[in-house]
Amino acid sequence: MVLSSIPQLPVFLLLPLLAAAQNGPIRRLAPPVPSPQNVVVKMLEAAALKPGETLYDLGSGDGRVLVTAAQQFGAKAVGVEMEPEQVKASNVKIRRLKLEDKCRVIEGDLLKTDLSEADVVTIYLLTGSNDLLRPNLEKYLKPGARVVSHDYQIRGWTPIRVEKVEAYKRIHSLYIYERPPAKK
Repeated sequence: MVLSSIPQLPVFLLLPLLAAAQNGPIRRLAPPVPSPQNVVVKMLEAAALKPGETLYDLGSGDGRVLVTAAQQFGAKAVGVEMEPEQVKASNVKIRRLKLEDKCRVIEGDLLKTDLSEADVVTIYLLTGSNDLLRPNLEKYLKPGARVVSHDYQIRGWTPIRVEKVEAYKRIHSLYIYERPPAKK
């Protein structure tokens, strides 16, 4: 086989495959890319997050969604993050900002997290990851709970609306979903 006949792929597409070959199954459900701050605010506005409600940010990264939910919307916020370093750094940030009574980050598998306390869930995961998450959302979310997905749809669900916001010279899509009322 001639190497020139192999399609040239960007290196970043190959890294997960190399990691899997060395370390077993891939754990990441999305690349570690934070939502721009103006997108975070728009996500929380789109969810109609109210004071006292509980928000879960799945794949909470640096905790910016949690901090914004607590500081600007008066909500309680729980982050679920798989990376121990991110959990530690986020909790340090929360303590530094004196938000321990409003925010916390737990290390865990967001595909298995009990979301029954959530009024709002925010996600910035790939569509395939949303497919994996969907059964857990359907299992735990109470009627009326809202889900806002940054850039990637939840297949099989119909958004109540889609909003657009510009950040970093590109348009971001926000898919807003609401769990239906309980069947009687």
